[in-house]
Amino acid sequence: MSLLAVSEAAERLGVSTRQVQHLVARGELRSLARGVVDEMSVERLLAVRRGSHTRAWAEATAWAAVGLLSGREARWLGQSQRSRLRGRLRRLGAEELVERARGRASVSRYVAHRSAEERLRAELVDTSSTPARLGLAATNAIDGYLATTDVKAVVSRHGLMRDDTGSVTLRATSMDLDLVRDLVGASDVLAALDLAESLDVRERRAGLDALDRALGEFRG
Repeated sequence: MSLLAVSEAAERLGVSTRQVQHLVARGELRSLARGVVDEMSVERLLAVRRGSHTRAWAEATAWAAVGLLSGREARWLGQSQRSRLRGRLRRLGAEELVERARGRASVSRYVAHRSAEERLRAELVDTSSTPARLGLAATNAIDGYLATTDVKAVVSRHGLMRDDTGSVTLRATSMDLDLVRDLVGASDVLAALDLAESLDVRERRAGLDALDRALGEFRG
């Protein structure tokens, strides 16, 4: 695991050190100790931002965007908010959508013992099988959403070890998990967003292509 001083991270991201601290506080960067951040989290944020510094939507808005693109009403937002969001979505490209919607969850990666994998998968809103529908090869990786309040317990219960190259991806959110589960079943939009944040070129391309299609259908 490589570490960067906050000042180095700020230079790489093209922001101030105070902004780096804000990114850590929002969960967009991972701080391992005072004054240092994990280099992999910086690289992932750079991949999502693609040189832009557009602020992420609030969590509820990000999930509403997923909902609207998946054919759902997203009634956790008010009617006027939904109307404005529909207008924004009609003007967005896939890469800006990825950047805007990154606040839907805080992402962390782990290594799990093989004996714990199936029990762990059962506790998540599992999205790891969806990428195969987007033309990618099936893998044994575990990828899914869980409640933010459950992360520590799940990590402890399954003996997960933090590793940003690990095959277990936990996406912590405060959104109702029944709604998340519904969105996973409704369309490939959520899985496409997840893939489009990947550092893997093929995964990112598959995600962006799927989002381009979803946005095109939404503009209709």
